[in-house]
Amino acid sequence: MAAPDFWDQPDQAREVIEEANRLKSWVEPWKKLDTRTRELAELAELLVEDADPELEEEWRRELDGAARSLEALEVRTMLQGENDHRHALLTIHAGAGGTESQDWAEMLLRMYRRWAERHGYSVELLDIQHGEEAGIKGATLEVSGESAYGFLKAEKGVHRLVRISPFDSQSRRHTSFASVFVYPEVDDDIEIEIDDSDLRVDTFRASGAGGQHVNKTDSAVRITHEPTGIVVSCQKERSQHKNRSTAMKMLRSALYERALEERDKERDAVEATKTDIGWGNQIRSYVFQPYTMVNDHRTELKLGDVDSVMDGELDPFIEAYLKKFGAQTPA
Repeated sequence: MAAPDFWDQPDQAREVIEEANRLKSWVEPWKKLDTRTRELAELAELLVEDADPELEEEWRRELDGAARSLEALEVRTMLQGENDHRHALLTIHAGAGGTESQDWAEMLLRMYRRWAERHGYSVELLDIQHGEEAGIKGATLEVSGESAYGFLKAEKGVHRLVRISPFDSQSRRHTSFASVFVYPEVDDDIEIEIDDSDLRVDTFRASGAGGQHVNKTDSAVRITHEPTGIVVSCQKERSQHKNRSTAMKMLRSALYERALEERDKERDAVEATKTDIGWGNQIRSYVFQPYTMVNDHRTELKLGDVDSVMDGELDPFIEAYLKKFGAQTPA
């Protein structure tokens, strides 16, 4: 980077800097933790020779902090997939059940936004389809930041909600489903061949909740990749050209993820979860009544504070998933 001609090729220079920063983000925390543990070991030797209650209390606090730092590094070591460092595209689809499931899908949308905000990630809503009465039929978020995909891949699957329905005049308990798909956002240097003849492009008016039009022109774009049946749409911009460009980026990411699944012979299992958003396929259950509990069926982790989870406190579930499956997940 110190070479005089380093910036002669700006794109290549930026890639080198990004890679250097990524490596530094691994090396520096480890160096700090190594120094910290050495200091704690030296302090422990002093305490053996000369007990000091106040100093011992401080040592224990520092030891607890070092243990938390070590655990955070342990979780990061699970992010070794070739795409784990990438940004993420997260899509939510309401399952069968009309307003109930659409309301649940909107609750999940807020939950992931809150999680991303907690971690300092940039979040952009690329597409949303509102429900007729409440909630959403579907939405796509772009979550930008280091390892966003590596963490969020733990959320792929069907999410189940059990609660007393606010839409039921008889206050009966309802079960609702929504599916979450997560794709790594691919760079321009990754070649994904897309034949224009395989695409069906539809334009429509972007609309807000209650049918309010965001734009009076057909600026929103929906692209269907007919050979695979993958459908993406974008309506965040007033420009049809910009929305099409973003939709193509979303399509490239979805096709890239599909190619990885086929390469690793996991396509059948993934497609099964995509086609049946219902009983028996859920990865996690969120119970509001008759008791409160969030239960991850893959890791068997159970937490009782459902309100905190819905406010974006997903780290325990993500960490449990990475510790159990991180080294096995190729993407």
